[in-house]
Amino acid sequence: MQLVTRLSLILLLVLSVANLTAQVKFQGVVRDTVGKPIEMASIVLIKKVSEEVISYGITSEDGKFSIKAEPNTAIEAQISAFGLRTITELLEFKDQDIFKEYIMTNNIVLDEVVVKLPVTVSGDTISYDADSFKNGSERKLEDIIDNLPGVEINDNNQIEVEGKVVNKLLVNGKEFFEGDTKIGTKNIPSNVVDKIQVLRNYSEVSQLNSVRSSQDNVAINIQLKKGKESFVFGNVTAGGGNSPSEDLYVVQPKIFYYNPKYSINWISDLNNIGEIALTRRDIQGLTGRFQPGNTKSGTQINLGNNNLNFNTNQNNALYIENKLSSINFSYSPKPNLDFSGFAIYNYNRADSRQDRLIQYTDLSLNIPDEETQELGEERSRQLVAKFGASYKPNVNHQLDYDFFARVSDDAQLIGTYSSVVGNTEENETITPISFNQNLNYYFTLSENDILSLEIEHVIREENPYYNALLENNELGVFQSTATALGFNLDQSIFDIGQNREITSNQFDGKIDYYHIISSKANLNITLGAIRSKQAFDSEIFQILDNGNTNSLTTETSVFATVNNTESDFTDYYAGIYYRLRLGKFTFNPGFSVHQYENRNVQLSNTTFSESFTRFLPDFETRFQIKKSESLTFNYRVFNQFTDVSRLARSLIMNNYNSFQYGEPTLTNGVTRTISLLYRSFNLFNNTNVFFRGAYSKNIDPIRSLTNFENVIRTNTFFNSGFADENANFSGRIQKTVGKLRFSTNASLNYNKLNQFIQGKQSVNEGVSKTIGPGLNTNFRYAPNIRLGYRYSVTDNNQGNRKTQFVRNSVTTSFDAYIKKSITLEIDYSYNDQSNEQNKFTFQTLNASLKYRRDKDSKWEYELKGSNLLNIDAQIQNTANNISVFSSQTFIQPRLLTARVIYSL
Repeated sequence: MQLVTRLSLILLLVLSVANLTAQVKFQGVVRDTVGKPIEMASIVLIKKVSEEVISYGITSEDGKFSIKAEPNTAIEAQISAFGLRTITELLEFKDQDIFKEYIMTNNIVLDEVVVKLPVTVSGDTISYDADSFKNGSERKLEDIIDNLPGVEINDNNQIEVEGKVVNKLLVNGKEFFEGDTKIGTKNIPSNVVDKIQVLRNYSEVSQLNSVRSSQDNVAINIQLKKGKESFVFGNVTAGGGNSPSEDLYVVQPKIFYYNPKYSINWISDLNNIGEIALTRRDIQGLTGRFQPGNTKSGTQINLGNNNLNFNTNQNNALYIENKLSSINFSYSPKPNLDFSGFAIYNYNRADSRQDRLIQYTDLSLNIPDEETQELGEERSRQLVAKFGASYKPNVNHQLDYDFFARVSDDAQLIGTYSSVVGNTEENETITPISFNQNLNYYFTLSENDILSLEIEHVIREENPYYNALLENNELGVFQSTATALGFNLDQSIFDIGQNREITSNQFDGKIDYYHIISSKANLNITLGAIRSKQAFDSEIFQILDNGNTNSLTTETSVFATVNNTESDFTDYYAGIYYRLRLGKFTFNPGFSVHQYENRNVQLSNTTFSESFTRFLPDFETRFQIKKSESLTFNYRVFNQFTDVSRLARSLIMNNYNSFQYGEPTLTNGVTRTISLLYRSFNLFNNTNVFFRGAYSKNIDPIRSLTNFENVIRTNTFFNSGFADENANFSGRIQKTVGKLRFSTNASLNYNKLNQFIQGKQSVNEGVSKTIGPGLNTNFRYAPNIRLGYRYSVTDNNQGNRKTQFVRNSVTTSFDAYIKKSITLEIDYSYNDQSNEQNKFTFQTLNASLKYRRDKDSKWEYELKGSNLLNIDAQIQNTANNISVFSSQTFIQPRLLTARVIYSL
């Protein structure tokens, strides 16, 4: 009932806003001097009194346009097209629609009229004029991006364009903290942004633009406002406050320096209020290159992820402390030589508390339901650095080199009370080191021949350590496991330890030859090799009450508890691809042939090896319906290979209640995928649409055989003869009407997974459906609102247990720019989740009040509050293929801070 009331109020507010924005239509047609319709001519309406751009549009294929305008307003209309004389006309809009016909003549003399278009489209580039999407309340780049048609900030704070996550952020054409774009969107001040360019089909190598498809590559380029030859901008924020438990502090200097030859950007953050500029996962996502290697070859190698399983973030932490210092630079000593790089140091502490009820899906297994209360402390220190150089002596040559390094020091302490196991304490640490090098060379041999060399080298060393303390009593569920492991049972507690060391050394190189057959066709021949070596050592041991170590041996343990495994993988491949453009169609068929050599050695004396050949087809076709409308079909086949830990035949401890032992004879799995992508960016009717459908089938996937003894789980791996399937459909429709932007997102996901528990095979099927309508306003001076509603249903059929989760979410934000000096921002969300037994609700309310004398003032003062309703915990229901979870996660209390911001 509460949800219905809230939705009714939102609907009433939407109708009120719509009534306040009654508009008339400005329609017409644009032709040239011979009567031929002019497509893509721009029509801009400017309010005569304030010289503000109030509406815009472009002409369709038949030269027609239709724009909304405010009634009873004097407006200047500007009609422009490339190479033609701009037409300017003063119009008086009353309460009736206006129809006009315009004839455009050759632009023999340069016009004095400067037309500032809010949006322009040129090929794969969409350019937005930033000032046209500002309303006075914005402070950061993300505040503008959220107003752009066809662009949005997703739930992970990543930029999405037509459903694709933006991979790279550029500032004035130079890389800005390569990798995750959040460090730019959350820190670049909005007042220095002139234009925002969306670069679809982005390629870092101009020589390959016409011969290589980059459909999945999307970049954003931020053009700064033109000022002095050299200029400094940015801001420094400092503040403090209080919470029920401690004093709060925040210091955030963000300073940027640009000139034509070099730039330096410094971003730092020191706070204990949970505002994280970059999370641990963000930093781990920095790869040092635009696109991961060997995606085109059809081979996917899993080197394993041995990072600690940190699950705490700013949304589910009880306490967060963050220290960040980062610097980014670019330097161009010569027009053909560029240097760039960055260094990031980040310290993060997060405390958490979570209460869970775990129910296992297969009722016939008689695994008891388990209630747990978990307290966690996470500590992470990370240092990443990258240096890159690009040399382009002329249009025929380009040489790029990147060096990327990462060092971490992570620790996690988890104390758990379990209704089944009792009290446990887990301690994990890891100090990994990794280095990546990339060398790329591109050479234009002749007008029709291009050669490229791309090499990547990865070195990684990881040393995860795990320790667990468990109660020792005769009724304890760990007794039988301890006996099987060969533990000394005459101890006050079970003190378990495991050391692991993993080293990875991988080389990936390929040579591509491109031959341009004609202006519409080219041929690509690829020769490549992937060489990957991994070494894995592990040992499980017991620490006795007297401090001595009880090394487990095959005489006392049912399981082998020591691993010494080496794996050696080689892929030699050749591929041929043909690219043909016929009218509006582009065809790109091809295939690759691979010779695989796979070998692993166990405990230095047992060797397993295999050698085989695979043929992998690849096909893509694109139908360019219009200049800004396309349909793309893709079919690909991948070979997937696992990491060394799944090949190691002796026992590995994932945690105290989960063990695994590998299978040296594992071979590859094959994934076949098809996808269909439709996108349309229509400035004529201000409508943006994208739709993506994808289906994948995994053949001979690597799956686990799971066996339970009480809640203690043991897994081993094998190549399943049962195929797993996934189908996903998602789309968004976005329509702008005047200052209102309506949008609807929808998705449907089906997943079929074969699972094997206690020797029985069963099928786990999951279906999730989501729909989310929304409304945004973008008034220049009036208050703006954002309304969103999301409804999702998740059904899981897990053998003989079926579950359904229903989620409703209402989000709204409000911002007002009052008398050009006060900015008020409020955001509120209401969520409810329900299943067959329970229904839970969760609300958040945050607010901010800012004051600055005027928009040019360097000083600004802010009062900010988060979790103003002082909600102590959020509740969530989830499920996987083995169990169903109901969790209560405790969050930060109400936080109030006062801040002062100085703008440079």
